[in-house]
Amino acid sequence: MDAILKVSGIGKRFVLHRAQGTVLTVLEGIGFALFPGECLVLSGHSGAGKSTLMRILYGNYLASHGSIRIRHGGEWLEMVGAEPRQILALRRHTIGYVSQFLRAIPRVTALDVVMEPALLRGYARKTAQWKAETLLARLNIPERLWHLAPGTFSGGEQQRINIARGFIAPWPVLLVDEPTASLDETNRRVVLDLIAEAKAAGSAIIGIFHDRAAREAVASRFLDLENACAHIEGDAFHAA
Repeated sequence: MDAILKVSGIGKRFVLHRAQGTVLTVLEGIGFALFPGECLVLSGHSGAGKSTLMRILYGNYLASHGSIRIRHGGEWLEMVGAEPRQILALRRHTIGYVSQFLRAIPRVTALDVVMEPALLRGYARKTAQWKAETLLARLNIPERLWHLAPGTFSGGEQQRINIARGFIAPWPVLLVDEPTASLDETNRRVVLDLIAEAKAAGSAIIGIFHDRAAREAVASRFLDLENACAHIEGDAFHAA
């Protein structure tokens, strides 16, 4: 099976201008390949760069050096140094992201927030709405909340809106950052089932899970960022 994502020699440094230009190296020499139908779990202590790597892979941060090649529209695209329009196209069709926090937009309903990625993909509105309602019900969001803006929802409800948004359409690559954090056992189980279903459908997933039971339930492999090497196949990997 061919990889869908190839990462080589990725490093990230931040310059702290308010600390006399101190250079902080967060990542160095990160390399791996990602394959359809697997879940690669990032591991390492707090500060090892897990969330930083996720933001680089989604195009929020620019890597200081290295290469990120992803299959997009049947061709390889180099993400490092890609144009903004290319990153936006990736986010519309190839890379999904379930972050820890929902950026609520005033006056936009929860249903519309969840539907948006499907509509951008060209789904008919009726189909997108059915998918959104199915996910919201599955994630135990009360129907009375569907037509309200989620800015006033509880943290757990906002998190589940984010999860529904992330899983409404299939993604070749899906990034998930602490998707089970702060969820009760019932909703935690739903999220793990959604991840398993996405893997079975061929999505390649990269995740951060501080919940040991959750990460062991979904992981195909682990990448230890504290011991990562610059090779696509390296000693930092170990099987789940």
